Amino acid sequence: YAMGARPLFALNIVGFPEKRLPLDVLKRILQGASDKAREAGIDIIGGHTVEDSEPKFGLAVTGLIDPDKILTNAGAQVEDVIILTKPIGLGIITTGIKRGLVDKSTEIKAIGIMERLNREAAEAMQELEIHACTDVTGFGLLGHLKEITLASKVDAKIFASKIPIIENSRALATAGIIPGGTLANQDYVKPYVSWNDKISDIDRLILCDAQTSGGLIIVLPQNQQDSLLKKLHDRGVNDAQCIGEVTEKGKGIIAVEP
Repeated sequence: YAMGARPLFALNIVGFPEKRLPLDVLKRILQGASDKAREAGIDIIGGHTVEDSEPKFGLAVTGLIDPDKILTNAGAQVEDVIILTKPIGLGIITTGIKRGLVDKSTEIKAIGIMERLNREAAEAMQELEIHACTDVTGFGLLGHLKEITLASKVDAKIFASKIPIIENSRALATAGIIPGGTLANQDYVKPYVSWNDKISDIDRLILCDAQTSGGLIIVLPQNQQDSLLKKLHDRGVNDAQCIGEVTEKGKGIIAVEP
């Protein structure tokens, strides 16, 4: 979806500790994958399973795309705007869930965000002049945006107040409920981020939070911003917001303003 492709079929890739967990757990994992694949309009045609010390699961997906229409993370241009399609904070929330510290409504909201395919966002990009795109996963918002700015040889500016953040993630982060990947991300992006002094330590962590099934970062000309946001909102991608802009040619530096 992040590259503008259409999925065709998938294979399950499974690591499972069959001596430690009941097979019903694996059954539920595979059923969930089947349900989401069906929602995406594709079939899971097979897969591979290995004995592992902890459960791991993924899909190897084959898709179709016009070679002349592949979206990369290297085409951002000066004066482009930056759109984010899902709220962040999922790593912090899921860490809180594991520790039994998250209320049911927040848990349901976070799971709903992770369950949502990026298909609608990908469809909204069709027929617009998208200069760069990537998804937000393990390296967090700033880590993946850094990949765009560095590959495109541009600098960018984003506004913390415009970034959608899942409710309760700040409270959890303040209480020290922070995944190790998020702390590693903060070190990873340090050479490429210029923080305004008004940005709190907690917000700095959240902007580096490692996401599971996050949204898309979409970079496109400013004059197409309203059109894309309307298409996204019409398709139910209601959290999508413009969070910043590409400012100048540069070395990939991201300025974070209040």
